Amino acid sequence: MKNALFAAVLGLSIASCGGNEETKQVAPSIPSTPATPAETSTTPENTYSKDYSALDEKARNFFGALPDVAENPNNPLTEEKVVLGKTLYFDKILSKDNTQSCNTCHNLDTYGVDNNSFSAGNDGGLGGRNSPTTLNAALHMAQFWDGREPDVEAQAGGPVLNPVEMAMASEEDVVERLENSDLYIDLFEEAFPLDETPISYENMKLAIGAFERKLITPAPFDAYMKGNSTALNEEEKEGLNTFIEAGCTTCHMGPLLGGSMYQKFGLHADYWEHTKSAKKDEGKFEVTGNEADKYVFKVPSLRNITKTAPYFHDGSVASLEEAIAIMSVTQVGKELTPEEAKSIAVFLETLTGEVPAELKN
Repeated sequence: MKNALFAAVLGLSIASCGGNEETKQVAPSIPSTPATPAETSTTPENTYSKDYSALDEKARNFFGALPDVAENPNNPLTEEKVVLGKTLYFDKILSKDNTQSCNTCHNLDTYGVDNNSFSAGNDGGLGGRNSPTTLNAALHMAQFWDGREPDVEAQAGGPVLNPVEMAMASEEDVVERLENSDLYIDLFEEAFPLDETPISYENMKLAIGAFERKLITPAPFDAYMKGNSTALNEEEKEGLNTFIEAGCTTCHMGPLLGGSMYQKFGLHADYWEHTKSAKKDEGKFEVTGNEADKYVFKVPSLRNITKTAPYFHDGSVASLEEAIAIMSVTQVGKELTPEEAKSIAVFLETLTGEVPAELKN
């Protein structure tokens, strides 16, 4: 996959687990209408020392604005299903010792991550890859660093049974726990009213997936993509121009600026020589056994990247500017100046959005 500055800077969807609270006694309320992205009329006007109209046009050809919600025709969103999914996301009932929830490793108060290189599971063991953010994850082409699951619904069931993560013994044990909760008996019946047996492992995955499909975080960049050419200031536009000219858009394109293709990490140099990684993770090869997949990972989205350190599949780099510089060397084969790396980081800040308050715990 050729000439890309950012082939592996963040990470998406190895979804570990986690949470901050015990089982809720009262289900949360979530409005059926998604939060509206910031309107262009509320964005401060910026003035410039030069004409950026050509850059504006070029950028809109490469990217685009986030949708309000990540739809899935095979899992239609309803308010009841999203409420159930949110309750499950924050509940420790899905871990063996009632110590972990999805939110433990994918904390919505810290942009869907725990800011650790590796996340600790139910028994204290560490996962083998960095836990990526759940924000905007439903828009990715596949889930996990190696893309082994097609969507967030399929992904949601993995960490619950993973012995290093939430460590539940079986799907049957999970269902039994949920069936012993009056709260969940009601919530599953409301979310799946046509099912003869509403509480099932499959419906648990559908509900968590439905909730994650609402975790979309529009940012100032989206106002810019929607036509407000003054939504970014001059320094941010200079960073955007550096980002494009450096070749980052070879892999980091579309509304997510990534998440839509696979790429070898280390096109021009072995990544571990620059990241100082303890393990030479072979990426997709570990799933497929195909030699061509060695060191290949899903290209991560750069949304909220300034908030989701540490970086790369193994959380080996804490500094965003250092990660940018490493990407240039390993993926493009040239060194950026410190000023260029900083300029790109300034642009990436415009991709920082917020989770709607009603979706947080």
